[in-house]
Amino acid sequence: MFTLATWNINSVRLRAQLVCRLLADEAPDILCLQECKSPVDKIPAEVFHALGYHWIVARGQKGYNGVAIISRIPIEDAGDRDYARLGHARHVAARLPGGVVIHNVYVPAGGDEPDRTVNVKFGQKLDFLTDMRDAFHADRPGRSILVGDLNIAPREDDVWNHRQMLKIVSHTPTEVEHLGAAQDAGGWVDVTRKDIPTGPLFSWWSYRARDWAAANRGRRLDHIWATQDISGASHSSRILRDVRGWEGPSDHVPVFARFDLAP
Repeated sequence: MFTLATWNINSVRLRAQLVCRLLADEAPDILCLQECKSPVDKIPAEVFHALGYHWIVARGQKGYNGVAIISRIPIEDAGDRDYARLGHARHVAARLPGGVVIHNVYVPAGGDEPDRTVNVKFGQKLDFLTDMRDAFHADRPGRSILVGDLNIAPREDDVWNHRQMLKIVSHTPTEVEHLGAAQDAGGWVDVTRKDIPTGPLFSWWSYRARDWAAANRGRRLDHIWATQDISGASHSSRILRDVRGWEGPSDHVPVFARFDLAP
């Protein structure tokens, strides 16, 4: 039995105290972070260790990308994959006692223009998702969990205004189709929407909004998926909206789920 959280922290060194606050207040057993913006040896692991989180598996880059899995349950490094051969630190996996594998993924944001002919970053995003799809087809995962900032809000109620967002990167039909293909290839179940099947859900609010809470122009970019063989063991999903109001916040908030798994 464990509680899992995922959070795009937007610099783990800049916001280490926010991570500590979340660990102290909510006590997830495992916290997956994205956009750490730090080499692995510069991640402030000692402050997490002091709170009982003695294990960390991470991949890092200086000032850019970066993913980490922090745990108070023993975990072992289960490798990484350079999707689309971008040379970015965007994936790391960890194995739990009993064999469940957690994949922590940070999908490219994709820039501002949803057209790969004029925007290289958008093409990279689609290629990343296509490579994920192909990897899952080639080696269909089992007893696995995939979390992270997938940078796509797939459902109409995952954005503040579906019609206005259709041409905005993160909710275009092309992106939603690519994400759906990767999800289907792996047999992944959207745990958050399994537990909360209806109604608007957001995990990101832009820094550009003068009053993010009043405007509430959010998107659900952060996800927890599980393979079908263990998805029934997940429950109690929640999104911690209030974290967006902490001092010096990330523009993302943590997403939680609970898993009750037999070895």
